[in-house]
Amino acid sequence: MPDKLHYKIGYALTEKKRQSFLLPSLVEFAQSRGIDLVAIDSTTPLLDQGPFDAILHKLHDKQWIDQLKEYCEKYPHVMVIDPPEAIEKVHNRISMLQGVEKLKITEGNETVAVPVQIVVEKPEELTNSEILEELKFPVIAKPLVADGSAISHSMSLVFNSKGLKSLKPPLVLQEFVNHSGVIFKVYVVGDFVECVKRKSLRDVSHEEMQSSVEGLILFSQISNTAAENYDEGTEIEQAELPPAKFIEDLARGLRDVLGLSLFNFDLIRDSKAGNQYFMIDINYFPGYAKMPAYEAVLTNFFWNLFHEKHETSGKEVALGGEEIENKIPVGE
Repeated sequence: MPDKLHYKIGYALTEKKRQSFLLPSLVEFAQSRGIDLVAIDSTTPLLDQGPFDAILHKLHDKQWIDQLKEYCEKYPHVMVIDPPEAIEKVHNRISMLQGVEKLKITEGNETVAVPVQIVVEKPEELTNSEILEELKFPVIAKPLVADGSAISHSMSLVFNSKGLKSLKPPLVLQEFVNHSGVIFKVYVVGDFVECVKRKSLRDVSHEEMQSSVEGLILFSQISNTAAENYDEGTEIEQAELPPAKFIEDLARGLRDVLGLSLFNFDLIRDSKAGNQYFMIDINYFPGYAKMPAYEAVLTNFFWNLFHEKHETSGKEVALGGEEIENKIPVGE
């Protein structure tokens, strides 16, 4: 694609996503680099809009997908961020993690895996001993669909078989791994990777599982109970970030396996084995505005896409003219 003064990116986002992502600071910074972010009108056929150099989207209904396909057939030069078929993989909590075993770690002793998990399609399967014998309590019960809706975030920490009776399939039962109350969230924007540490569920003891009356805790309650019995600030402060090269290998591998440029993944470290990590979730197009200098990160990503090459200096210009690393900034 030849250089030109301005590029136009059409964005199709839900109102909630637009408000949290398309902040004035991002729009203005992108414009300063010759990139215009333009809203796509959902009430007007996509073919009647544009022209666009790229389309940024986080919609997944059939009508939108059909329009996007039709538009790309007519304008094959337009880049789509990201392909709908790739996004669909991470809308299912089983398919999103299927490629983890293919990831290659080039250095260090760190390993990554997915916790043991099973899919439960029907209520009667929750009492089927043959199905459940693969699991050991506690488990996290998650809706099978992970499309960012309120329902997809409705989860439970289940301590025993009694707690299973309150669940409503279809869902995924994923073994809970004690991880010292800290989760590592890794944000990926093309080649840019940032790893941060956040509060998570505290470790669960055998005594707690045995004494639980209801047998489970709803997800809405988990956030309130997660900080019990430990000082949140101390736990987070003392937690050591995973090695940068390890995180880079995971991010690069997932980009290739998933075919996505904009996503984040959740990583936990086994409390009993400091070099054993588990990937428990992957999300498409997460809340990037929470990252420092996200305006520069996203704008540089767009710029590199249009020029079909990456910066060779390893540095990128951030807001105010300061430089930010182009590889793996890590923070708290």
